Amino acid sequence: RFRGGLGHVNVVASLIFSGMSGSAVADAAGIGKIIIEMMTKSGHYTRGYAAAITAASATIGPIIPPSIPMVLYALVSNTSIGYLFLGGIVPGLMMVIVLMAMNTIISHRRGFALEEPVPLSELPAKTVTAFPALLMPAILLYGIYGGVTTPTEAAAVAAFYALVLAAFFYRALSVRALTDILIESARSSAAVGLVIGGALILNYVVASENIPNIVARELVGLDVHPLVFLLGVNVLLLLLGCILDATTIILVIIPLFLPTCRELEIDLVHFGVVAVVNCMIGLITPPYGILLFVINAVTRIPLAEIIREIWLFLAVLIAALAAMILFPGIVLWLPRAFGYPG
Repeated sequence: RFRGGLGHVNVVASLIFSGMSGSAVADAAGIGKIIIEMMTKSGHYTRGYAAAITAASATIGPIIPPSIPMVLYALVSNTSIGYLFLGGIVPGLMMVIVLMAMNTIISHRRGFALEEPVPLSELPAKTVTAFPALLMPAILLYGIYGGVTTPTEAAAVAAFYALVLAAFFYRALSVRALTDILIESARSSAAVGLVIGGALILNYVVASENIPNIVARELVGLDVHPLVFLLGVNVLLLLLGCILDATTIILVIIPLFLPTCRELEIDLVHFGVVAVVNCMIGLITPPYGILLFVINAVTRIPLAEIIREIWLFLAVLIAALAAMILFPGIVLWLPRAFGYPG
């Protein structure tokens, strides 16, 4: 028994769900709503705090593989998806640690009541029930890194596995629900497709005018240090994250800096993972962070209450981002262990 137990559960649930989704919005709107209700019904947490830690932990989703933003980054940078996925694992775990540490500090300062422990007799049954779902990340990663499937094929296998589990093992999926899921998936895919199409047109125009290479030559001519460049780009991305969504930033803004990264010999896997983490932090940055509005929409908790509680979690995530920028080994250690030459 310890203080802030449900807050820790919230963060760990996002970590587990990240291996099945790859979307911060899906995390916040799905399991986020369930855990917020659990936290508020317990009477130990304010609505704003429950919503804030849910929004902060949802940012882990696209960092731990699979990751939709990393796939988009790979599309515009020609970087290996497999190495990007590997590069996101340690930063994702780092985000889990700093969020749980902040939850522990706040829980003790505010004197949150102790949680009731789960009886040991119930653990075996709960573990057996959860185990098939927990296998999904392992199946996905083995398919990609074992050379059995391409990332696209692995995603299809994971989707089919989730469908079978939901329909036959957990019996939580009706024909009506499946129809709604397929319709919503088609709408989301179409929306992302339009953004990608527009971004590729813009990128073609930008490339035709040679703008990225001009920017790269100017910066190299100024003898800008790679670390200074990285810090400057990340400050810009943090500011843009307040008003733009991650997809737009990755597809439209980041390609402008890729030639400069190559000229300055900045590793593109390191740059990509850091950029994606940055974009995820932007999702919870007031006043226009998308995740804040998503949680407001599904829970009806006022934005003012969420924003009031989000700042401390935002601060520790930015500190983690700074560590990733200053120490590239945090990102590149695991890819190098699997043969990445960078």
